Amino acid sequence: MNNEARAEILHQKLAASGLRSTRQREIVYDAILSKRDHPTADEIFARAKSEMPTISLATVYNCLDTLVQCDLVKQVHLERESTRYCPNLTEHAHFHDNESGTIYDVQLDPETISKLTHLLPEGFDVSSIDITFRGKAAQSS
Repeated sequence: MNNEARAEILHQKLAASGLRSTRQREIVYDAILSKRDHPTADEIFARAKSEMPTISLATVYNCLDTLVQCDLVKQVHLERESTRYCPNLTEHAHFHDNESGTIYDVQLDPETISKLTHLLPEGFDVSSIDITFRGKAAQSS
């Protein structure tokens, strides 16, 4: 996705929530999309600071809250770790490499999602699925 497309998606989602696009929000959103590595707020702050040296950590947190509320990114919560941010808005799982701390997206096909939701008792209504695998990632060669 190019920068113009990113900016347009950001603008549309913010406008739908009655908000406007700001340079700070654009920079924070781009910082998340630039690597797609599930960064923490501190990592996003460091990336944003390289683009806008005057941006504060509080501004980054405020921008992140807005991006989550507008469904532009999802929060990823791992036990005893800082919240991370994921721009992949499709239903998917995560794999957390316990050694490196890296988080990988694991795509879930519709059949798998259907099987998982059918495990629930009758009458339960699923709004989202949050699955995290933990372990050691395969060595890349």
